[in-house]
Amino acid sequence: MTAPLAHSHALAPDYAAFLQAHLAGQSANVASYALGDEQVWLKKAGPRHGMWRYRVLGALANLARLDVLRPVPNLGGQEAIATEARRLRDLRARGLRVPLVLAQQNNGLLLRHLGRPGEPTPSLADEMQAAVARGPAAVQALWLQGLLALDHVHATGTCLSQAFARNLVRCPDGIVGYIDFEDDPAASLSPAHCQARDVLCYVHSTALYLCESGALASARPLWAAWLAQRTPATRTVLATSIGRMAWLRHLPPSRRLGRDLQRARAAYELLTPEKR
Repeated sequence: MTAPLAHSHALAPDYAAFLQAHLAGQSANVASYALGDEQVWLKKAGPRHGMWRYRVLGALANLARLDVLRPVPNLGGQEAIATEARRLRDLRARGLRVPLVLAQQNNGLLLRHLGRPGEPTPSLADEMQAAVARGPAAVQALWLQGLLALDHVHATGTCLSQAFARNLVRCPDGIVGYIDFEDDPAASLSPAHCQARDVLCYVHSTALYLCESGALASARPLWAAWLAQRTPATRTVLATSIGRMAWLRHLPPSRRLGRDLQRARAAYELLTPEKR
């Protein structure tokens, strides 16, 4: 869905008026528009989420004794819009590459595109998947860039919301940007748990690409070197969490398990020393 270009480029766009005019008629939760010389994204409030899913996830985290996987409530609706706007402004103030909030209403946001108008900003997930055919070096370079991007976030004293590779995008200048902030882990978890959660989400979403390209073994020392620079508290949370995931090593490397379990098994292999 696209909006007509503004008739005059001499005047700054009225972002608030554009948001108000297009919000009610937009059927999708997220849509892109052309506005003057810019590309913008309009994100509208979706339906509120039920709490049952968080109770189920919480029970599973308790059974596995994995506090780091304790779900972060995201009720959706206007609360999610308010959370995303607040988090985007905070992250931007810390110097992180996130979409600029151009306008805000209770039920919607207007955000500036992170790339050039009309050009996509590919996610690291898409880029790593496409790089598998080019071999281990190409995939490993992208994976390391994402890991260092997490390092940059954590160095500012904060965390992401869902640090999956699909939510890390590469801007035209090569810098990694961050998207999707409808929840705030820091409201529910300690700083060490928030940062460990980011790491586990990222590794879970990328380790299979390393495995498929043959880069898993060479990525292990990079992971060990990166881990050694974490705070003692974060390393402790990660060590405890990885230890409680040991049952994953018994899963066979089979596609019959489904993609999610394949990802989990590959992540465990990456995070643990090479088998003797």
